[in-house]
Amino acid sequence: MSKTSFSEELLRVAHDPNTDLAEAALVLAKFEYPDLEIAPYLMQLDVMGKKVMEKLALSGSPSTPASRIKTLNEFLFTDQKFRGNATASDDPRNSFLNDVMDRRIGIPITLAVIYMEVARRTGIKIEGINFPGRFLMRYKHGSEELILDPLERGTILSESDCEELLHRHTPGTVHLDRSLLTPATRPQILIRMLTNLKRVYLYLRSFPQARWATDLLLTLDPSGLVELRDRGLLAYHLNDFASALSDLETYLQLTARGKLNDEDRQEHDQLWDHVKTLRRRVASFN
Repeated sequence: MSKTSFSEELLRVAHDPNTDLAEAALVLAKFEYPDLEIAPYLMQLDVMGKKVMEKLALSGSPSTPASRIKTLNEFLFTDQKFRGNATASDDPRNSFLNDVMDRRIGIPITLAVIYMEVARRTGIKIEGINFPGRFLMRYKHGSEELILDPLERGTILSESDCEELLHRHTPGTVHLDRSLLTPATRPQILIRMLTNLKRVYLYLRSFPQARWATDLLLTLDPSGLVELRDRGLLAYHLNDFASALSDLETYLQLTARGKLNDEDRQEHDQLWDHVKTLRRRVASFN
């Protein structure tokens, strides 16, 4: 599959209401595994869903939101042995759903995708939450709302737990706002997965992959100015000067210098220096 056709396929599954989240995440995994067969993994999730339904039916006690979550947690984290990767979070395999299902280890967002998709197959609707620093989940049943942490084996979090988590990942005196617990859309989930991948590839200095991840982020969200800037800088680093010039010029035109704070204005000036250098280099090739 070419990069163009892959981008088109990812954009399609991001917005197609007839495509479930697991399939969309597995399409994203073709970033690394272009020949990946998706159907066997969806069948695994179907089987898991049936097993959870059997466990729920055998419980014998009245079903409550907390008891359903307890059954899901026991099945996924005890029976199936899924767990968070606390020692190698910068392993790109944590972001590819097929690897997570094969290895039974992942980061919060990929563990959450599996959790949500198994739950959906049992009739339980669990939503993802783009919480700062940690992807979370929400189970809302009537007036009852449970916030779940996929990294901690589906632990139910209190409001104070969420606030503590927020303070851990957000410097300064930030208070928990209920808007931070708003369910994420499918495109937002895929964007967060790609953002994680981009960060990992930058950490590993795998700049061609980081550039492609950035390009895909712009495919899903063309308004992402930070991604436009980063794609230009990555192109510059990879000596693709014409592409770098195009992206950086566009970024600078779209971000008005006068509206920036001092730190951002300094970065703006540095980017203009890059653009001037790029203009000379591109001109010399003509």
